[in-house]
Amino acid sequence: MKRIIALITVASALVLTGCSQVGVAASVGSTKITQTTVQKSIDTVLAERAKVDTASMQLETGETLNRSQLRFHLISVLFGAIAKDAEITTTKAEIDSRRASIITQVGGESELPKALVGAGIASVDLDSYLDLIVVSEKLSQAMTTAGVDQNNIGVEIQKLVVAKADKLKVTVNPRYGKWDSAIGDVVAADAASSAATPATAP
Repeated sequence: MKRIIALITVASALVLTGCSQVGVAASVGSTKITQTTVQKSIDTVLAERAKVDTASMQLETGETLNRSQLRFHLISVLFGAIAKDAEITTTKAEIDSRRASIITQVGGESELPKALVGAGIASVDLDSYLDLIVVSEKLSQAMTTAGVDQNNIGVEIQKLVVAKADKLKVTVNPRYGKWDSAIGDVVAADAASSAATPATAP
């Protein structure tokens, strides 16, 4: 799960424009991410919180939750495009295997709902998260085979995301905030410009 969070927050240089289409939360090139899609993720996260003990969790709420769910869908589209270019595919068996591995890590099937709530992942999006993990691992393997130093894998994957994002361009509906091209993230509409506060390396 931490790996996906890292992927979601990679720095990139995207162009922000207004997203005027009714019902569109954001777009990546010609791909539209609808408000309905994002809202389904948000509603699922909120509904699942009511079913587990969240007393010890630090959970996103309000606009922060909205942005994080949109962020996931944006990165999913970008990684899908990268995987297509690299001729990387994932299978149901690979997704199922990764799911089984995570279930073991969290202590069993009964603990999965709580783990997802803690990670801010909607159960309806779990397979997509697992797909991102598998794609990132295959990209890493391909780079290692090509001679890229293990310590530079993350940087090289980030470069792929930046290049793809620059080519496709991103638009974000103002109701979710704005796209900050300096840090490659959806931020609050009234957030201070990151040009004045350079992002630090993770």
